[in-house]
This record gives sequence, C-alpha cells and structure tokens, in this order.
Amino acid sequence: MEVSIISREIIKPSSSNPNHLRTYNFSLMDQLNLEKYFCFLLFYLGPCKTSDDHLKKTLSKVLTHYYPFAGRVHDNFLVDCDDTGATFIEAKVAGDMSGVLKQPTNELLEQLVPQEQLSSTVILAVQVNHFNCGGVAISVGFRHVVADAVAAANFIKSWATVSSGGNPTENVVFDFTSIFPPQDLSGLSISVTRSSAGISIKRFVFDCSKIAALREEIGNQTTRFEVLGGLVWGAVMAAKRATNEYAPHALSIVSVPINLRKRITDPPIAEQCIGNIITPAVAICPMKEIIDYKGLAGKLRESISSMNGESVKKTCTDGNRLLRGRENKKSPQMSVLLLSSLCRLPFYETDFGWEKPVWTAVVRPEYDDSAVFFDTRDGKGIELWMQLPQQEMAKFEQDPTILAYASSNPSV
Repeated sequence: MEVSIISREIIKPSSSNPNHLRTYNFSLMDQLNLEKYFCFLLFYLGPCKTSDDHLKKTLSKVLTHYYPFAGRVHDNFLVDCDDTGATFIEAKVAGDMSGVLKQPTNELLEQLVPQEQLSSTVILAVQVNHFNCGGVAISVGFRHVVADAVAAANFIKSWATVSSGGNPTENVVFDFTSIFPPQDLSGLSISVTRSSAGISIKRFVFDCSKIAALREEIGNQTTRFEVLGGLVWGAVMAAKRATNEYAPHALSIVSVPINLRKRITDPPIAEQCIGNIITPAVAICPMKEIIDYKGLAGKLRESISSMNGESVKKTCTDGNRLLRGRENKKSPQMSVLLLSSLCRLPFYETDFGWEKPVWTAVVRPEYDDSAVFFDTRDGKGIELWMQLPQQEMAKFEQDPTILAYASSNPSV
C-alpha cells in the first residue's frame, strides 16, 4: 500500500485563547502518561464528498473548546495553550479501502497514521487518507498526557458533530491538580519499555455467540470484558510458562485502567472532560499457579468491583501509592499485563456527514504485554488487539482457548 502525503499544515483554533487560560497544568495522572502516544482510525465508505477544507474549518472551531490540544508541552509539567495549533495532513492512498478491510494488520494501519507521534511537543495530529475508491480513513493521534481514551473519543465525536452541522461540546477543560496533585518524577523512569526480542501485534475477533457461551458458562453477572480478560490473561501466562519468560516466584499482575469520571463525586466530574481521569484496578496471580479462565475472570471482576468510593478516595489522596506501583513494574519478580477496554466508547457514532464509520481501530505504540478490547461495528462482538514479545505471541495464538473462541484477523 502506497501512501503519499499531499499537504501538511497547522490548524489553529478559530478564536484566540484568553490569557487566563494560557496554562494547562498536568495532574499526577497526566504525568504518568507523559511519553505515550496513541491513534484512532475511522474508515468511511465513499463517496465522501465533504472537502478537507471543511474538515479543517470544523477542527479549528472545535479546538477553541479543546484549547490544550492546540498547545505545546512545556517542561513536562504543563501545556502552554498558545494556539500553536494541531497538525493536519492530507494523504492519498494508491488502492481501494477494501484492500485494508479485507485483512487489516497493524503494519498496514501504521501507514495511515500521522508520524507526528515522533514529536516531543505536538499534542494532536490528524491525517485524512483518501483512497482511490472514494473512501476516507481519518486518523486522530493524541499525546496521552492530555487525553485518555474517553477524552479522545469525546473529542472525535464532537469534531464529527460540528462537521455535520451540530454544536461542539463545551466546558471540557478542568483543573485536576487539586484531585491528583502533581509530583516530582525526576527519579522515576516513565518511559515506554519495549522487549529487546521485538513485539508482535495481532488482531483477534470474538463474535457475540462465543462471548455469550463464555458468559453463560461462567455466569452472566460477569461482563464481556471480564470474561475475555480472564481468557486472555490465562493464555498469556501459559505462553510465558512455555517460553520460560518469568522468574521462579514471579507474580502475574493485570492492570486495568478504570475511568473515574462517574466514580469521583466530590467534586463531580463531567463525562466529557479531557485529561487522564483513570486509575488501575489490579489483579494478581502467581505465575506458576495454573487457574482456568473462569477463576481469572473472577479475580478481574473482584478487582474492578473493588473500585468503590473509598478506593477512589485513596487514589486521589495517595499519589505515592501510584508511584510505588509504577516502580514495582520493573521488578523481575513481576510480569505486568495491561488490559484496556475501549468498548462502549462512541467511535461508531462519529458521523462527519458520510454516515457512521464501517470500521474503527486503535494504533498504539509497541508496549510489551498489552491487550486492547474494542467493539465490533454491531456492538455485540469484541475485537482484541494483542501485543506480546514474538516468541510469546507464537504460543498465545495457538492456545486452545484462543483457538476455540477467537478468529485470527478476519476481514471487517
């Protein structure tokens, strides 16, 4: 697939940001995501008649309300909301969209995302990819430091709403430093770690009938995410045992980012607000202990359910606990798996005037040991983007439970 860049420009907010809103200070939660970057891709069948000029104008209008996205990171402590602007790239793809949707791989998708992810200061970058068939794939990339997945999804939906004639979401910027006070992280490495053996990124799809069978077997009180999370967790541990990639007394730790917007009540948090309003729910199992996916799903459910008002309050008041947990991830006695659910976020509701997308996907940096769950278009099935060291991925995709319940990279 050949992708040619046609133009590249900076889109500034349509209205200047007032001086009293010039600074967006990072909370501790933001600081812990300083060096991460992620992209979302949305595919629309042609003909997509809305011009790129219209997309630029509506992006400019939305940036007025999401003004930190048009700023630049400054000294790793804040965003200078100086209206520098977001990057907007127009690209031409030599080929039809069907070629990507037939068997989408991470390698293909990475060609459609803005390379501004390599920049240390750009916060928002957009790439609009035009296929020969008239279809369009819009990629929106974010520096994680100012947006978690919820904030990113709400921004993209707000932009699409304005593009199709609606009004942008307002009042989305709040100061969370009083809830999650920033800390001096000079002695803490927060860079993304990568395996020296290389990373394999693969897509699996669980259809609704397989998910229903699993839930019925375990108990329908268990959510789709908890059931599949237990399945994936067990397969990852089995892969590590098969490749001897763990210390004799290692613990397998699963970290699940939990959206706190509805769980923080004092003060109440708007669902549309930007920033990183998340904290990990943690589940633990000895690596050498063989537990089936039912038991692991139960551990996940218990951990997620424990995120009640009291535990959220501790998260808000004890930043040192989060920092200790970050340091512990480096221990050879611990194997950490990140399980993230992007299900139920409004990606399939983003209509730029071309109707809703036929497919959406996430493109992430190469983290070791992570799994991202995403809705299928009908909202009933779930896609899994799995990232593991290459040797472990070879074992993971041959795990009996994965073979029994998941399809490996089917067409969209």
